[in-house]
Amino acid sequence: MTPAARISAAIEVLADIEARRRPATDALKDWGLSHRFAGSKDRAAIASLVYDALRRKASAAWIMLDNAPRAIVLGMLRLQRGLDVGAIEALCSGDRFAPEPLSDIERERLDKADLSGAPAHVAGDFPDWIEPSLQRLLGDDLVPEMQALATRAPLDLRVNTLKVSTRDEAHDALPHLGAVETPLSPYGLRVMPGEDGRGPAVQSEPEFLKGWIEIQDEGSQLVALLSGIKPGEQVVDLCAGGGGKTLALAALMENHGQIYATDNDARRLAPIHERLTRAGVRNVQVRTPRAKADAVTDLDGRIDCVLVDAPCTGIGTWRRNPDAKWRLRPGSLEVRRKEQATVLDRAAELVKPGGRIVYITCSILPEENDDALAGFLERHEGFKPVSHEELLGKSELGFLMNATRRTAYGLQLTPLTTGTDGFYVAVLVRKP
Repeated sequence: MTPAARISAAIEVLADIEARRRPATDALKDWGLSHRFAGSKDRAAIASLVYDALRRKASAAWIMLDNAPRAIVLGMLRLQRGLDVGAIEALCSGDRFAPEPLSDIERERLDKADLSGAPAHVAGDFPDWIEPSLQRLLGDDLVPEMQALATRAPLDLRVNTLKVSTRDEAHDALPHLGAVETPLSPYGLRVMPGEDGRGPAVQSEPEFLKGWIEIQDEGSQLVALLSGIKPGEQVVDLCAGGGGKTLALAALMENHGQIYATDNDARRLAPIHERLTRAGVRNVQVRTPRAKADAVTDLDGRIDCVLVDAPCTGIGTWRRNPDAKWRLRPGSLEVRRKEQATVLDRAAELVKPGGRIVYITCSILPEENDDALAGFLERHEGFKPVSHEELLGKSELGFLMNATRRTAYGLQLTPLTTGTDGFYVAVLVRKP
């Protein structure tokens, strides 16, 4: 396919997403099935165009004075891809499979491409209804932080120390990836996306198949480190899902102690078994719920650390899932807050005196983070928040503390300050 034909395809996919209000992955899959002549590089390029358009949906519509799929793609080419009017005009020739030629109005709007005077939700490309919540956390950094959240995410890898002794060993085995060390996580490697937005097919690398590396955002690696987990502890990963943080915890524990991995949705646990085997993890017991029955009732009052990777709106992952921000509704936030309260209350029953709850979200909304913990502390007087310096010691945290935002109860990682996805982590200790 020609570059112009790929632009036409991206406009078509965006129109499908808009009309049927569904995830971009579904629309892209259906487009590929109905256009089998398109090769893998074509499909990847079209997906990259679609995701970039979704990243800049509000600002592209603003400069074009139009929120139609064509206008959003054209605006994205100007704002995100940095193409000048001439380059965009060359792509819109009206020839076979190419978009129709630019109108005089489109040409004028692209030439000006002016975001000065745009409201914060336009300049930052996010839904306007969450601006008050974001303002509480970000203040004057609101627009730059949200612009950082609208950029492409790198591909981060976590080196599995159960299989290799050092990060350098894994790095040296993968010279063709062009990976660099992550700036904050001592176990991370970072691969920047290519021009088409794709990273390498890491899952086919021998080192991945041998369990040397796992795909995991640096922020996710950091919150595992901030749990203060130690070898020999009894741990419950209460919302384990596919097992990313379970694997990270097992490596930090050096396979000593016990992790009980569970999730209220048994389907989400399905990938964890193969991942544990590949990673050489021996201290994890997967507890699959049956008929919605609690799978860890027998552990109540016995656990040193309960990891609550809570269900949330996922705002911190918008770099990777830009379509999710436009499908988010106020009602979704309220649903997630109720789920967070439920899982925190369940965690409280598992923790032994002196034990701790590590509360994590991939959100930057205070309602899902500090507010959720404030509500928990009102319901459970037997718990108190502790700082990460108190938990881990200042010497181990100095470099990280300067890259995070302190909140009333925890730490907030954001793309602008850390370069990671947006994560929140806080620790609550059960009083003896």
